[in-house]
Amino acid sequence: MFKLNPALRDFWATRKTYKLLKGGRFSSKTQDAGGMAVFLARNYSLKFLCIRQFQNRISDSVYTVLKQKIEEAGWTDEFDIGVSTIKHKVTGSEFLFYGIARNINDIKGTEGVDIVWIEEGEGLDREQWAVIDPTIRKEGSEIWILWNPRLATDFVQTKLPELLGDSCVIRHINYTENPYLSDTAREKAERLRLADIDEYNHIYLGQPRTDDDSAIIKRSWLMAAIDAHKALGFQPTGRKRFGFDIADSGNDKCATVYAHGSVALELDEWKASEDELLKSCSRAYRQAANHRAGITYDSIGVGASAGAKFGEINETVPPRDRLEYSKFNAGGAVWKPDEMYAHNVTNRDMFANIKAQAWWMLADRFRNTFNAVRHGQKFPLDELISISGDLPHLDQLIDELSTPKKDYDNTGRVKVESKKDLAKRDVASPNIADAFVMAFAPEVREEWGAVYL
Repeated sequence: MFKLNPALRDFWATRKTYKLLKGGRFSSKTQDAGGMAVFLARNYSLKFLCIRQFQNRISDSVYTVLKQKIEEAGWTDEFDIGVSTIKHKVTGSEFLFYGIARNINDIKGTEGVDIVWIEEGEGLDREQWAVIDPTIRKEGSEIWILWNPRLATDFVQTKLPELLGDSCVIRHINYTENPYLSDTAREKAERLRLADIDEYNHIYLGQPRTDDDSAIIKRSWLMAAIDAHKALGFQPTGRKRFGFDIADSGNDKCATVYAHGSVALELDEWKASEDELLKSCSRAYRQAANHRAGITYDSIGVGASAGAKFGEINETVPPRDRLEYSKFNAGGAVWKPDEMYAHNVTNRDMFANIKAQAWWMLADRFRNTFNAVRHGQKFPLDELISISGDLPHLDQLIDELSTPKKDYDNTGRVKVESKKDLAKRDVASPNIADAFVMAFAPEVREEWGAVYL
């Protein structure tokens, strides 16, 4: 007997090119897609491309689900079920099975596909999508994407729905809407609910995790830091500084972040080409002048000439109005190399460069702030950090700060995931985050070649 979850009847009936189905475990997503695919294959002449991130064996694919659905409905005699293929004898409908990671070129070359079924779509990235999406060229063809939400920042969770807009239908379904679920499965979910509500929410209710354990700065720490100075009752006080990240080329952008003591108060981002360095430096200089703040700028690449530009601008104003500016060389030597960072490890032995040290020091402050806001722990003001809730691009800032992962050099010292590796994950250059880090980075005048007038 052919069965579909009645809760998904409207979802499958919707005429959209892209069908996005997500939710927790035991929610019937894969079972329903399998049943719908077999039903369509039996009634129409269709070519299905069934793909997932990795497929070492045919049993890793949805082949098993399709075979099960055919047998359950009593349609075994209608299909040729081979070792690695399934085809309907009358309609000619066929199912192809590939792993995305190792067969992306085969997928790219597939012709005449009517339905692409992407299973475990949480691992899908923009680069893969750019290859897969054009495989759908036939009139009336569709792409089905099924996934269990993993991280709030995953491409399929946030970016893809934005790209597809009105061309897609999205449905979130959980086990609570599955009328065919066994009592044993429900009992498993209930046991986890009683034992660990956060894990239950993620696994069975399909709530994406906000924190990636491999990230240097956790998203939950950042969320706790929004307006933390108001929550904890402290005012911006101390050094005033602008972090200035300079666009290199292409689609890269310039960004500035203004910090007064432990509080980030302003943020700006703008498009500027390499030959507009003076214009960008003038913009950053004016911002800093409004607050009598110093500027720490990225001195790698195009930014190598920024110091000379700031010097030129300083020459045009009275000496009392000139601003301090200093270099930030991401690959430069660490600050106070012989001091202990933690657990009897010196800064020199802990960090590969000043960039890694600046990110980890920032992470320490965000962790402290999280514990202060959420658990009432006490810390000195200079070990806390706050992000003004009025900042523009606040969501982008949170995303950029929580994205870079921990990495290590050949000697075991920690470093920050490179922009090249970020690009492989379809992550754009974190301009705002880099400016933010520079606004709070330790000031190493000797190593950075700072110029103070």
